[in-house]
Amino acid sequence: MNTESAAVLSGQAETSVWKRMRARLWKDRYLLLLGLPGLAYFLVYKYAPMFGLYLAFIDFNPFQGIFNSEWVGLEHFRRIFEDTEVVKVLWNTLYLSFLQIAFAFPMPILMALMLNEVRNQVYKRVIQSIIYLPHFLSWVVVVGIWIIFFRGEGLVNIFLRDSLGWETIPFMTDPSYFKPMIITQVIWKEAGWGTIIFLAALAGVNPSLYEAAVMDGASRMRQIWHITLPAIRSTIVIMLILRLGTVLDSGFEQVFLMLNPFNEETQNVLDTFVFFKGIQQADYSFATAVGMFKGVVGLVLVMAANQLAKKFGEEGVY
Repeated sequence: MNTESAAVLSGQAETSVWKRMRARLWKDRYLLLLGLPGLAYFLVYKYAPMFGLYLAFIDFNPFQGIFNSEWVGLEHFRRIFEDTEVVKVLWNTLYLSFLQIAFAFPMPILMALMLNEVRNQVYKRVIQSIIYLPHFLSWVVVVGIWIIFFRGEGLVNIFLRDSLGWETIPFMTDPSYFKPMIITQVIWKEAGWGTIIFLAALAGVNPSLYEAAVMDGASRMRQIWHITLPAIRSTIVIMLILRLGTVLDSGFEQVFLMLNPFNEETQNVLDTFVFFKGIQQADYSFATAVGMFKGVVGLVLVMAANQLAKKFGEEGVY
């Protein structure tokens, strides 16, 4: 076969591929249209803002503009490790995130296991609806409820003082209560909603496994340990990997609303630190560098956790 014939055949093959692709796109046009809003969301709010990462490598001056500001390379990233305030904020962020992983992450799993044991479907749906509701409240509302209950003259202190004779406890101003209250809020607001994924995984467990276990005389706890938990192990691993990706993301809105002049100096986290530096102090380049550093660390943790999960025989995220 000469070169000209080969080129003709190659062109015909490419034309055939494009025809099949156009036919497939036209066939699935309505599904693709449904996906356009999601695609537009990621393009506008996730990918387009990445252009702003350029600020991390320059000494941005609003009067000179982005492209006329001085290029400083990795100078702002060096400041991250030299600034004692950043080190303290980084430690606060890591400590708070691992507390959430240790206490808040297992709660949806535990609640899903308990709901899975409920046989009365009406009662089960009522309980599910009740524990889902806090998820739909904004953090402004949640923190507002917490302030009403736990402030100096709040309902909790009134009960402790009038019923038990205790002194007023400064829940909202004492820094030692800050992290426990953050964890409690996260559990109350998100634990119920987090059960959806695990209940969906539990719905796929073969009922014959439980029947066989009952025939063998296994107790309910034995069934949970040897059937239920192994069935959702892959889901737990995937959710843990995704959670590790946000280990430096402590939730800006919640922490910002809980901060006050009494605990701000000791309980600041990376998200609020970036806000104070970038918006209030107009140190845009350094704040961008800190935010970029946070994203890179999250990416590395996800990749490392994913590889570790594969070594233990799990599927992982990718």
